[in-house]
This record gives sequence, structure tokens and C-alpha cells, in this order.
Amino acid sequence: MDQPRVLRMHPVDLKQLRFAVAAADYGSIRQAAELLSIRHSILSRSISLLEHRIGITVFERSGGGVRPTPAGRSVLWMARLILEQVDVLVATAQSNGRGEAGRLSIGFCTSISVGNLRATLTEFKSRFPRVELATIERSRNRLALALRNGTVDILVVTGEVPLPDNNVHPLWSERILVSVAEDHPLAARSVIYWTDLRSETILLSQHDPGRELEDLLISKLVSPEDRPRIERHDVSRGIIKSLVSMKLGISLVLESDVGASFAGLVYRELRDGTGSTRFDFSAHWRADNDNPALEGFLKLLTERYPALTSGE
Repeated sequence: MDQPRVLRMHPVDLKQLRFAVAAADYGSIRQAAELLSIRHSILSRSISLLEHRIGITVFERSGGGVRPTPAGRSVLWMARLILEQVDVLVATAQSNGRGEAGRLSIGFCTSISVGNLRATLTEFKSRFPRVELATIERSRNRLALALRNGTVDILVVTGEVPLPDNNVHPLWSERILVSVAEDHPLAARSVIYWTDLRSETILLSQHDPGRELEDLLISKLVSPEDRPRIERHDVSRGIIKSLVSMKLGISLVLESDVGASFAGLVYRELRDGTGSTRFDFSAHWRADNDNPALEGFLKLLTERYPALTSGE
């Protein structure tokens, strides 16, 4: 039984396409060769090989130069499209390799309405406008899982991240503030002390960093008799602000939360005997993450926050 004939496709070299396009642009194989700094014979032979492989005469040759044939014009049009796509592919690959393009996912459990994180993300996008920036707000435990699974490149959070193989860089610190309704008695004060909270109802979100704020409150007011009433709500920080504006209690917030203005609320600094109370933030990322965009972000972080110092 006769075997079916297999048509063999002759490969076309990208260099052959570039040479043919150059000859068409200059209307002369000799002139194109001079401008490309190659021998005339090499360029002529390359075009002839291209014509042989595709089975079409691309150029009409004469003493005055070359002119595309009707079929050759179609070939050259497609050649230009192919070369443009290849150039884009190479440029994109190089940009990705330098961290100038690609994708970076950042996990956090704080506000980006104002403050250091917002400023950092804004500067990063200014430096690397072609990098797709994905922001993910979740609980610290879920963010730690995403970091371990590789679905998040870097975390910017308070507290510890329970991963044994992650790198850590200290960043900034934020003051803790009290949010109260504007007609609340504490709103008349410029500064509030932890002991001033004893008779209040503190509304906290069960989402991070609500648990840390509660732990801090308990550490500041050790005696149960000195502690305020704490109500935990399974809602966002924005809903907590609504509840405070409804005069159902007061709340503790981080400094970066004040950018999301809310009618009827005011913020006051919370202090103890040594001064303002602050939370420290740090960046966490996997040591084996080779995302070039991450490298650019880490460089920015080390420039902006070379070391954590008081008052930042």
C-alpha cells in the first residue's frame, strides 16, 4: 500500500525576511547591503534562497535596482508583520527580564488610603508603568498561605508571618489613633491616653489587624477592671467606622486609615506614658522567588526604608 506523501516545509529564516524588507525599502540590493554592512553577494543569495523556499519571485531585478512583484508585495507585507511581532516579543522578554514589565502581586491587611504603602505603590508604578500591579487584601493567615503557594509575591503586614523560609525587611511604623464621633467627649481632647478608654465600648473588626489591636489594648490595660468593653464584629474597617459614626462605640485605627474620610468622625492620637503607640510594618517574601518585578520593588523598599527608626 502506498504511503501518503508528506509535504516538507522549507524553513524561512528571520534574517531572510529582514534582508528582503531592507531591499524593498531601499529599492536596491546593493544599497541595502551597504547600509546593513554586509556583502552584496550575501544579501542577494539570502533573498534568492527565500524566493526558492516559498516558491515565489519576490523581486523583479533590473540595472536600476529591485521592485516587488505583485506576489512579492503580499509576501513583504506579511514579512513586516512577522518582524514587528518578533521585535515586540524580544522587547517584552527583555523588559520582563529587567523587571520593567510583567506582574507583581502584593498582599496587605492595612489601608492604602494614605501613608507609606500608598506612597510606595505610587512610586513603583511611576518607575515601572508596564508592570501589572495586583493588590490583595486578606487576613494575615490567608496571605501567608498565598505567599507559601506562590500566588503572592510579597506581603506588607504588621506582626509575624509563620513561614520558615521567607525573607523579612523592616519598613515603617504607624501611630495608633482613636476614632470617635465628632460630638463624643473624647473628641474635645487633642491626645487620648490608654487609661481614658476604661469606660468606653471599643468596636474592633475581626479582620486583621483587629486582633493585634485587641492584644495591644490588653497589654496596655493589664487589669480587667481597667479595660473597656470590647465588641468584635465580622465586618470591614469601613463598617466599623459607620458603627462609630452611629455612636455605638469608638474604635482603634492605624494612621493609614485616616485617609478614607468618613463624615462625623474625628481621629485622636493614642498615647501612654512614653509617647505615641505605634505598629511596625515589614515586608515578607520567599527567598526562592525570582520574579524580576519583585527585585525592582525590593530595591525601591530598601531605598525608601533602609532601616526602621523611631518617628518614621
